[in-house]
Amino acid sequence: MSGTLYVVATPIGNLEDITLRALRVLREVDQIAAEDTRRTARLLAHFGISTPQTSFHEHNTRSRIPQLVEKLRQGSSIAVVTDAGTPGVSDPGMELVAACVEAGVPVDPIPGVSAPLVAAVASGFPLDTLTITGFAPSRSKDRKKFIATIGANAGVVAFFEAPHRIRETLSEMRDLLVERPIMIGRELTKLHQEFLRGTSEQVLARLAEPKGEFTVVVGPRPPSLEVQALPDDLSLAAEFGRMAETEGEGRRATLARVAQKYGRPAREIYAAIERAKAMVNTPKQNG
Repeated sequence: MSGTLYVVATPIGNLEDITLRALRVLREVDQIAAEDTRRTARLLAHFGISTPQTSFHEHNTRSRIPQLVEKLRQGSSIAVVTDAGTPGVSDPGMELVAACVEAGVPVDPIPGVSAPLVAAVASGFPLDTLTITGFAPSRSKDRKKFIATIGANAGVVAFFEAPHRIRETLSEMRDLLVERPIMIGRELTKLHQEFLRGTSEQVLARLAEPKGEFTVVVGPRPPSLEVQALPDDLSLAAEFGRMAETEGEGRRATLARVAQKYGRPAREIYAAIERAKAMVNTPKQNG
């Protein structure tokens, strides 16, 4: 009879947030597959748990998953944990879960803290629609596409960002999301927990020296930004020109505002404007 893979959520900062069930499972399993064995060792030592560990992180999943699945098939019980939070939410874990499902190995999730949910609940935004993604892409070009996709989503979206990129990301969000409300959370559940709310521009202006991992929550699209049907290229180009002139914004900000209005990627709006310009500038043929 095969063993069971336990997917165990661990605290994201405050050790008091671990559940009694999680502690019991961590004590009773044969092995713990940990993203960072040194960090998990501190957690285990705090609660007097001596279960042996093995490393399981993004750089060794290819070799480690077959080993863990084989141990499970032979009857061992294993708990998978990450540095903090719920395995599989922008952390290693889902590949192992998928391999266990395919191999017919039982999977038992042990619920607990998840940073995106903690931040989303604290945001005050309506959570009837909530999308959770991982980290924003590190390359600016890819990140702008990522933010444009968020802009096209009418519901609440939560994602992660590193401290050394948070200012750049907020700056791009200011240009692409404009007036859409956001909230960023830092040091969640810890002593210096902090929440900043407002538009991307307002949050960026109030952000002190970035420290700690950030969770960003983008609020729902305001009624004033509801998506409308896309007009023809000439009408769209004319609207773009009027907005740029009357609102005094730069080309990029105006493009982002038009894209948000019609729920389309900025590159699609740009292409339509360029087509309109080509139509206007094409010489008429003499008949």
